[in-house]
Amino acid sequence: MPHQQTGIDKAQILTEALPYIQRFAGKTLVVKYGGNAMTDPELESSFARDIVLLKTVGLNPIVVHGGGPQVDSMLKQLGRESDRIDGMRVTDPATMEVVEMVLGGSVNKSIVNLINQHGGRAIGLTGKDGNLIRAQKLLMQKTTETGEVQQIDLGLVGEVIGVKTDVLEMFTSSDFIPVIAPLGVDDAGNTYNINADLVAGKVAEALGAEKLILLTNITGVLDENKKLLTGLTTQEVDRLIDTGVIYGGMIPKVGCALDAVKGGVISAHIVDGRVPHATLLEIFTDHGVGTLITNRVHVRK
Repeated sequence: MPHQQTGIDKAQILTEALPYIQRFAGKTLVVKYGGNAMTDPELESSFARDIVLLKTVGLNPIVVHGGGPQVDSMLKQLGRESDRIDGMRVTDPATMEVVEMVLGGSVNKSIVNLINQHGGRAIGLTGKDGNLIRAQKLLMQKTTETGEVQQIDLGLVGEVIGVKTDVLEMFTSSDFIPVIAPLGVDDAGNTYNINADLVAGKVAEALGAEKLILLTNITGVLDENKKLLTGLTTQEVDRLIDTGVIYGGMIPKVGCALDAVKGGVISAHIVDGRVPHATLLEIFTDHGVGTLITNRVHVRK
């Protein structure tokens, strides 16, 4: 009987997934991949299987990855250090060479290999390929204790000013799964290191994606009582930021999700990447495993 019950449970899961598979067939999803999900072998495997399954059932997943810890590790091996200001890496030309080598090389190709090993057809890109991500230097502003606003030079750290969607559409209309390293280039040919959340958000906006999924090292957005908020409208998110419920390191991630939704993405999801198969659970189950942010009035609770 227990064996039979397991089979029934599996069948229920599949039937729960069916309406979501039907609803999202042919739609584009942009998944930001990083954190624990990228360093734990079991989570790496479950992520790759999720992405292959999404493509197999007719969705168009696009992966944008980070790789900060891997860059730190390589810098350390080379006897180098890079400073951070408010979580942003100060990137001089020598550091940029390492960033490009690690993100555009070893990390990107290991993710491509991982997806391919699970039956997908992944192809690795950086923002430099086909002028995919056009960037400009990011001018970071910081308010001092006296209230004075200072501009801080982070070096070759950029922000996205444009995305060439034709490059990605060529792949998504075929069997390929694009895997993008968060590097951009300006009109003068300078390469920039860009925050992977921001790249994922801008790619999702440019493509009018159905969903932006940010895999993180937290459970999602929590309320005053540390309870997970599973569904939020953009207005509710603005209020939670204003009242200080969303604060600190959560603000940039939530801000990225908010900008994407306000920019035309149907929904953004902040998901706990430490949960095996988090991407599938968020997309294909009624309750999901993270926080969904949308412009639509009716969101899950």
